[in-house]
Amino acid sequence: MKAKFSLFVLVCSLFSMSTFAQEESIKDKRSNPDLYFLEISEVPNSLDLLPPPPEAGSILFLYDQAQYSWGKMQRDTPRGAQAVSDARVGGSGVPRAFSEAFGVEITKDATPEIYKLVVNMREDAGDLATRHAKEHYMRVRPFSFYQENTCNPEQQAELSTNGSYPSGHTAIGWATALVLAEVNPDRQNEILKRGYEMGQSRVICGYHFQSDVDAARLVASAVVARLHANDAFMKQLGKAKKELAKLAKAGLVKPSERN
Repeated sequence: MKAKFSLFVLVCSLFSMSTFAQEESIKDKRSNPDLYFLEISEVPNSLDLLPPPPEAGSILFLYDQAQYSWGKMQRDTPRGAQAVSDARVGGSGVPRAFSEAFGVEITKDATPEIYKLVVNMREDAGDLATRHAKEHYMRVRPFSFYQENTCNPEQQAELSTNGSYPSGHTAIGWATALVLAEVNPDRQNEILKRGYEMGQSRVICGYHFQSDVDAARLVASAVVARLHANDAFMKQLGKAKKELAKLAKAGLVKPSERN
């Protein structure tokens, strides 16, 4: 009887370990619903959607090289300082990075619905939209390729362990810009410009080639389209729009300077 009981306990333990390992390997809304609206199977496959990254020596790679040189020339300018600041944007920093362009401070306390929308979709764009191509190509990042420092060397060790193509940070920036421009269309020019700049900051810092950034904007657009078929996202988007309307009615939203 003891032997049978021990065998039963062993089988149950192995089953529990297997289930735990499976749950640990899942990285989408099933394991972290506060950072994802989608499951990986629901997102357009970036490996199918994108061409391979440019090969060294190709015409397209010459453009990557030219943009890398352009980026290095920006580093000792105000634009370079912005790129360093953009490099440190993470977590709750994404809403803050868009606040000025959006026309109102996006915070957990002041604008909870808009804040939740931005934070909740972050990894749909930065992770799910880029995952397949990143893992398949494992493209070497420019700072490793050229054996030079970035604008923010403190992040180099971590970034060198994952692929450069496409850029996850760019995907977050561009997807966030697209969605916030829908929430506040009166300031779409400022918002989209800010989202574009966040991608170019990755080139300036030497974290990504230009082709990584361009590809990221494509997959970010694709995942935003898919988010619009997700009920939870659309519900949160509606809440964000209502919240902005109340703020605008109270005169708390900065009007666009281009109107």
